[in-house]
Amino acid sequence: MAINVDQVYKTVLLIINKEQRGYLTPSEFNKLATQVQLDIVDTYFETINQQSRGPQNETEYSNRLKTAQESLDTLKEIGDCLYTPAAASQPAFFTTPSSSGASSGTQVLATQNTVVSFPLTTITQAQVETSNVVVTLESPTGSNGVPYSNYTITGGALQLTNGAIPTGSTLRIVLYPENFYKLGTVFYDGDKSVQPVQRNELALLNLSSISKPCKNFPVYIYNNNKIIVHPSTINSNVQATYIRKPNDVVWNFNTSVSGGGYYIYNPDSSIDFELNPTEQTNVIIQILLYAGIVIKDNTIVQAAAAEIQKEEQNEKS
Repeated sequence: MAINVDQVYKTVLLIINKEQRGYLTPSEFNKLATQVQLDIVDTYFETINQQSRGPQNETEYSNRLKTAQESLDTLKEIGDCLYTPAAASQPAFFTTPSSSGASSGTQVLATQNTVVSFPLTTITQAQVETSNVVVTLESPTGSNGVPYSNYTITGGALQLTNGAIPTGSTLRIVLYPENFYKLGTVFYDGDKSVQPVQRNELALLNLSSISKPCKNFPVYIYNNNKIIVHPSTINSNVQATYIRKPNDVVWNFNTSVSGGGYYIYNPDSSIDFELNPTEQTNVIIQILLYAGIVIKDNTIVQAAAAEIQKEEQNEKS
């Protein structure tokens, strides 16, 4: 289940327009809603950290630790870590998973003689800029799915950089969102858990042949989104669980051609909040806090801030 973006937007508009305080455009709302969603996800980590240090409330619906962990379930993923060999000033490392493998958009382009520019229609430039882009060439001669690199994507169009491709071939663009947010557990060879260590701990482990990392008991150092695995002979078959970044919230619309050109909610192209429905009130209050700043209304800012402080005090008590 998720929180319906249309319900939230209309509630926010109702509150801020009740006394003609101002108006929050769809674009402004989408930016604020996306930020609020991320803020709420971050609170789950702090709740888990805080609640795991003390005795738990074992009642069925009021266990805060359990609730926070369940709230993250829809964002839990596992993905492959890609190996990068050592360079002159950089040891070999694995990248964090950039995508769980689920594509966020696809466009198929039919090539034509002399044509070197193809406008994007089913995907957007904004999606391209926040995704891993995979382009493959499918030809009528049977060479299907061949990786293709002679292109750039700028200004909402794919531009061929090595001349036109004859009519009959197809270019397929697939986007994989760069959705990594927080690292979980690192695995090697399917089932071996790779233990995180600090640099000083690794130095101590290497002092003894008994504790020195090996393929059966590997360790890793995590630095600047790089997973440096020891022993260094491990160069493949590494995966990691992670919390992905929730999808950006989008309240999309069609414009009415009659009756003043007002916005009409389009559910097909909108994206709901990826939060539990129990967070709806919290979402609205936090959006109102930001919205009050946008429309320069201190009354809304103060009221929303008071509600947020009240809720935080209740959670810590």
